[in-house]
Amino acid sequence: MRVLISGATGLVGSEVRRQLISQGHEPISLVRRPARDTSEVSYDPIRGVIDPEVMNTIDAVANLAGATTGKLPWTRSYKKELISSRVETTKLLVSAILAAKTPPKVLVSGSASGIYGDAGDTWLTEDSPVGTGFLAELASKWEAEALVASSKTRVVLARTTMVMSRKLGALGRLLPLVRLGVGGPLGSGKQWWAFISLPDEAAAIIHLINQSDASGAYNLTAPEPATCAQLVHALGKALHRPTILPVPAFALRLAFGEGADELLLCSQKMSADRLVATGFKFQHPTLESAAKWSVGKS
Repeated sequence: MRVLISGATGLVGSEVRRQLISQGHEPISLVRRPARDTSEVSYDPIRGVIDPEVMNTIDAVANLAGATTGKLPWTRSYKKELISSRVETTKLLVSAILAAKTPPKVLVSGSASGIYGDAGDTWLTEDSPVGTGFLAELASKWEAEALVASSKTRVVLARTTMVMSRKLGALGRLLPLVRLGVGGPLGSGKQWWAFISLPDEAAAIIHLINQSDASGAYNLTAPEPATCAQLVHALGKALHRPTILPVPAFALRLAFGEGADELLLCSQKMSADRLVATGFKFQHPTLESAAKWSVGKS
């Protein structure tokens, strides 16, 4: 397959690209500068510029662009960037798909667990209602733009949760503290933190590209639920470090503003049943296996 990837240099995009190459496919990276070779396509989502012919040569699109939500606190200008980096890129890709004579067979477009808002102890399936808050509104707009392409191609919405990585992503700030033995639960620690390992995240995206009957929303999350305290403890156990120093909720709110409530203190107990029903096999289905991989013990 020739797979066009937006956000190809990001955490998830880089891993998707690596796995595609290892499987003999041809990833094509969208870049915001002049293309250096045939493995790149230049585009400008702000000005709405992309080669109108590009989609005629592509089998699938993985739309993974978006500024990181982990850059806290969210200023007014950064919130605008969070929106535009997702919505404008998606609009441009969809317009190119709609204009193509031979459009790609599938668009797998990024979305986020933030669409559910803070849901407490409720199990969240793809049919759960949209929550409230900035991230819920952002994910809703993002998905709505992607679904416009459904008149021309199969559309999959990849609702991604916390991606466990060895260096970057959601654990980028937490892991160094745990390694030093000064990590601990955030807030009460009772909030549910849905998680997925980076290899599983990328593999799930490629799997959904390949599943010709897959469409609509899919929760990209490991099948085993975990609370914040359980996840931090699992990391500490894998590193043989204590995790007994909690960070009070008020301190997180003082430091990070609304991002603390929507990212760190938010509770999301997500179900992976729909993804599992497609036949997807997790490399790290449990918290223990994902934690060991994240700290380099597996």
